[in-house]
Amino acid sequence: MALPFLPGNSRNTRLGKERFHKSQHFDYTNGFPMLVGSEKPGIGGERLVGQEMKPQCSVGGSEMPAWLAFDKQALCFEAYFQEAVQEVQEGRNRIRKCKIYFYLEDDTIQVVEPEYKNSGIPQGTLICRQRIPLPPPNQERFYNIFHFNINHQVVLFSRTFTVTNCDTFTRDFLRRQGVLLNAPAEAPADPYCSLRQQLEDSMKPLRPYERHDTLRQFLDHDGKVLRFYCLWDDTESAFGERRELVLHYFLSDDTIEILEVVPPNSGRDAPPRFLQRSRLPKKAPVQMKQPGEVTARTVLNVLSSENQGSHYILDNLKTGALQDDFYQDCDLTVGGELNVWGRRVILTDCDDFTKHYYRSKYGIEDFTPVQYKAPPAPKPPRPVPPYNGFGSEEDSLSSCRGLLPKPPRKDFHKFMENDRVLNFLAKMATTDPVDQERLFHVSYHLCDDTISVFERPQKNSGVIGGKFLLRCRVKKPGQDLFKSELSEYFTAPDLYVGATLCLGGRSFRILEADEFTLNYMQQRADEFPKANVGNILSKLRSVPEEKQAEMRKYLALSDPNNTGSIAYESFSTEPRLRPSLLTGLDCGLSEHEVLVLGRGFWERPQPEPDLGLMLAVAQDLLRKNHFEQFPHLVREFTHQDPEKFADGDEIDYHAFVAGINWTEHPAPPVWPEDVLKFDVDRRPDADGAAVKKVNYSALLHDVFGFLSDSGEPPAAATST
Repeated sequence: MALPFLPGNSRNTRLGKERFHKSQHFDYTNGFPMLVGSEKPGIGGERLVGQEMKPQCSVGGSEMPAWLAFDKQALCFEAYFQEAVQEVQEGRNRIRKCKIYFYLEDDTIQVVEPEYKNSGIPQGTLICRQRIPLPPPNQERFYNIFHFNINHQVVLFSRTFTVTNCDTFTRDFLRRQGVLLNAPAEAPADPYCSLRQQLEDSMKPLRPYERHDTLRQFLDHDGKVLRFYCLWDDTESAFGERRELVLHYFLSDDTIEILEVVPPNSGRDAPPRFLQRSRLPKKAPVQMKQPGEVTARTVLNVLSSENQGSHYILDNLKTGALQDDFYQDCDLTVGGELNVWGRRVILTDCDDFTKHYYRSKYGIEDFTPVQYKAPPAPKPPRPVPPYNGFGSEEDSLSSCRGLLPKPPRKDFHKFMENDRVLNFLAKMATTDPVDQERLFHVSYHLCDDTISVFERPQKNSGVIGGKFLLRCRVKKPGQDLFKSELSEYFTAPDLYVGATLCLGGRSFRILEADEFTLNYMQQRADEFPKANVGNILSKLRSVPEEKQAEMRKYLALSDPNNTGSIAYESFSTEPRLRPSLLTGLDCGLSEHEVLVLGRGFWERPQPEPDLGLMLAVAQDLLRKNHFEQFPHLVREFTHQDPEKFADGDEIDYHAFVAGINWTEHPAPPVWPEDVLKFDVDRRPDADGAAVKKVNYSALLHDVFGFLSDSGEPPAAATST
């Protein structure tokens, strides 16, 4: 039973609507009011009564827009059209073949005609890519994919195209869209093209030419050249001599080129070529052949008739042809002879590529060179005069090597790769009580092996600090000044803790090195022998048993509580107090090696973690990344709980999530220096403090293979 059409009984069509805009349908054109928006929707974008909305794309049904779903996809049709030609004898019309491209992303069409040689008409793109309207009276609509079919005509801008075929992609796409394709058709023959083809066929020779395929040889061996070293003995002629030649055999076309090697100060000009690149005959001709005597084919008989023209018969068996024998690669061997236009040339040697070629192709293994000249006399020694004291030694040596002296070259790669500085703390090795208290900073620059010394100023010392030695290379003491050999300079391995150096006429003893220097030397143990832990342990293993017992007794007395660790002061060398036990074992250990050994078995104190700082930094990172999915994190932990924590390990993930939840439990604000401190503290090598305790139990186990008296298992040594 239908309800009466009364207020309150009918459905309100505006319920749930949010858009009530109106489209502009009327406007003034040339001063007259006209309807310009017949295709525009009504209120809120709804279609008006009796209005048909034109789709923007002919292919739909996809969630993605057409420009994305059909990007770079186009339908290709083969078509032709007939064009009338006036005042031409070959025909009244021409058949012009072309291709029609339909782009699916925006329903645009492009017509392209292939270019033909000597066609006499402009070809290429006939219709640029655009949307093409249908012919009248439907010019308000545009072509879509359903207007195209095989053996069907379409009118594009008043020109009728007949579609003959399409490609495989177009055929499959139209079938998926429900289009029933017709059978392919053939384009009619063009009279003008047929006439052009007849003219081209008539110009092709019908006689049976032989084809010499040299392209394969060129493609396989292009750029491959065999090189032989040759000798031409011309001593029998007047003023003749032995001449050295270089023969190049080109595998791409079997040609030979010979160059002459002119020694310096020989009195002869160097010609560009001894033999120009050409094929070299084995037998020199007695006389030059006349033009036309050597041909590719031999004519057996010639018949001439005024009515039938000229006729000739070619000799396919080549009975009268002249055969010339040329040198091939199989004729060239080390020790063989060549007839180079009457000159006897001997092959004496060849290069490595030529040896590999003959070894792989012909299996030749004997490439013994022919000795035709005496071995060169040894060069007389060139003694270098001693250093005269002017300039540097390298600069003076360069003036002895040539008439135009050049400045010494610097190692630029070393400067770029080793731009580092090793810093040491040193004191003077003297008996003067005033100089003994002076502290110096010794800096070694790895980029150019220079050393600089700076004195640390001290109050009430009576000595003004500052630069003690400018940056320069320092010679090792005990060398003669005026000598022919270059002097030896201090290098990076010469600087280590405990070393004595002579810098600026004063003796210095290195006491300490900074953390970077020690790490740098230990990381490059192959360059710094004093920092090589393997060498140090080898020296300790060579200690006799009496010294081993003495070492164990000393370490046990230094550790009364049997903790397995002793203070570093009892282990290392203190020059201001007394020498250590290790330096007195007569095994050649230096102070730097003892320091490296102590750092290797150092018990590093583990810093106590600051839980509040860690949670504050974590909340700060999550806040900056706008992470708020903490309930989802709890659900994920709950889901993984039976699998991850079934082995007995218990983690209170509720407390963990509550600690990092910055929305419900905000932590105090974190300053940038706190974040930096947290990043630095969590690094394993961040603690740069001095060595305090050494695990001698692990040291005894690694060196001698036994435990300490404490009986505790040795701790793992820290890798350096």
